[in-house]
Amino acid sequence: MKARLKLILIIFTLVVLFGLLLGGVQGNAQQLRDTFRKVRGSVVLVKTVERTVAQLPLQGMVSSAGLASGVLISDDGKVLTAAHAVQAVDQVFVEFADGQMVTARVVSSAPSADVALLQLDSVPQGAMPAKLGNSDNVEVADEVFVVGAPYGLPQTLTVGHISGRSAAKGSLANLPSWEFFQTDAAINHGNSGGPMFNRNGEVIGIVTNLLTRSGGFEGIGFAATSKMARLLLKQKPFWSGMEGILVQGDVAGVLNLPQPAGFLVQRVAEGSPGWRLGIRPGTLRASIAGSDLLLGGDVILSVNGIEILEGEASFERIYESLNNLKPGERIVTRVLRAGQVVELSTEITQ
Repeated sequence: MKARLKLILIIFTLVVLFGLLLGGVQGNAQQLRDTFRKVRGSVVLVKTVERTVAQLPLQGMVSSAGLASGVLISDDGKVLTAAHAVQAVDQVFVEFADGQMVTARVVSSAPSADVALLQLDSVPQGAMPAKLGNSDNVEVADEVFVVGAPYGLPQTLTVGHISGRSAAKGSLANLPSWEFFQTDAAINHGNSGGPMFNRNGEVIGIVTNLLTRSGGFEGIGFAATSKMARLLLKQKPFWSGMEGILVQGDVAGVLNLPQPAGFLVQRVAEGSPGWRLGIRPGTLRASIAGSDLLLGGDVILSVNGIEILEGEASFERIYESLNNLKPGERIVTRVLRAGQVVELSTEITQ
């Protein structure tokens, strides 16, 4: 009789525990559903168009479409996204969850943090901005969720945790490093620029990239913290509209640079400060030292009297110089073009 009572007590205890666990899971699921419904309208598709050199073996210029994610963070139409998705594109379109699409322009970019700020040309009726949270309060193991468009599938939600925090050297004055969250929430191509939310529906990060060997998600993704996004809004770092790479050593010798290093321009966005300067992008695909490069464009040698040197130190000085420019002041660059050193300049308009 005692054994039977003991068995009944064990079964009853297990049933209660299972009920509590199931109730907790259902409660968490309900909270996540409610939070997602509250924030989904702020998550957008960022569609881009650019003219670029065709992939080998094709030749000539082609129009290339790009896709990323973003998040509306203000009533007047400011959208955060990934810098690499919009840095050197010719056109930007932002599509909302209800299908409304508007044009946008890049107003600020911090490539080292991979965060950019867009300004919508008009704000759709009913658009609901998300709230920026305090990333300083986020700790490893906190649950988060990411909303974006992996492989073009809009309004896709993935859930995970903060796996770690890391820092990388920054380029803005008074900021020693950029902060990044590492996460196991699934991130794939198309998620770049999308928001990472905490359980309260506050944006605590902007998705930047993933570490992968297969090309797909393997459990390690990264997001720039909302602290970096706030700094972007405050300091508005200069957007050049150019993409390029530092060439030095043997590669600088192959290109016959008159100095040890330079910035080999790959792409230039139409209408950008780089475009107004008259900077010419690359026109010919080639492989040098194992790297796929676009040759035939300008190699920037100096900006506002600051010569590009080997390493990254000169870039920090150049970024600081550009960030301090005011409307009406000029950018002056020296470039190597077809074997000749040419000086170019333009006036800052905003």
